[in-house]
Amino acid sequence: MSPYGNGNLSAIPLQEFVLDGFQTQALLFALFLALYVVVILGNLTMIVVITLDARLHSPMYFFLKNLSFVDLCYSSVIYPKALTNFFTSSKVITFAGCATQFFFFSMVGTTEAFLLAVMAYDRFVAICSPLHYPISMHPSVCARLALGTYCGGCLNSILQTSFTFSLPFCSSNHIDHFFCDVPPLLKLACADTTINELVMFGLCGLIIVGTILVVLTSYGYITVTILKMRSGGGRHKLFSTCGSHMTAVSIYYGTVFVMYAQPGAVASMEQGKVVSVFYTLVIPMLNPLIYSLRNEEVKDALRRLGQKHTAT
Repeated sequence: MSPYGNGNLSAIPLQEFVLDGFQTQALLFALFLALYVVVILGNLTMIVVITLDARLHSPMYFFLKNLSFVDLCYSSVIYPKALTNFFTSSKVITFAGCATQFFFFSMVGTTEAFLLAVMAYDRFVAICSPLHYPISMHPSVCARLALGTYCGGCLNSILQTSFTFSLPFCSSNHIDHFFCDVPPLLKLACADTTINELVMFGLCGLIIVGTILVVLTSYGYITVTILKMRSGGGRHKLFSTCGSHMTAVSIYYGTVFVMYAQPGAVASMEQGKVVSVFYTLVIPMLNPLIYSLRNEEVKDALRRLGQKHTAT
């Protein structure tokens, strides 16, 4: 329920919001800037390496390249504006700009959840049905699966954006966050936000639970299949590859669940800021490291690319 804040119950058409997420701090700005640069370099490196190295032209790396693209977009939707706001006094974002930022933020966030589930399904088919893998994960099938993740993200984003920005907002236009997100926006509403909170909880809960079930089911079968293998080296290689994905999945779903898929998610804005930094900046920075440091094929491709660059 919205608190009908600030002693003013009249709804007025707002033309802009003010993002009050963080106070101006040079150290915090430097930290965010450094992390964002690492996000850009890490994910662009993964995209370039997978694109240029023919040995990585497989379904697993096709989806990993899409994950790097989504992570790059995830941070870029938010942090250029957030970094600019550190050294501007107004910290203003227009109503349309806020809605646009939220739409793309919600879209890429949901797309990543679906994409992680598709990546788990890809590993399930590759390990549990290797003879059917070339047909089951044909390039055209992979393209449709990837497109489906973006369409699913877009559909959820349309619903979330429509419900949120159709609310009447009170005279206070100060958002207690560093970007436009549902929980702080609901605090400004001059109407009962119970339905909005239930929609957010229901959609996010459905997406998280549904995709987690796909991931857990896939890795349940994968674990059984790997344990049946006689080759210790083969088991180690497969556990290493799957371990990278499970690490990324656990970190991402854990933070998103804390923020959106629990009834009290909108209660603590301070907690929300910290968690938001983690899944919009830290995770996109960690994913390229997780998949490259634990993956011999990616490390070999990086070495080949470096040697080719040195030779020229």
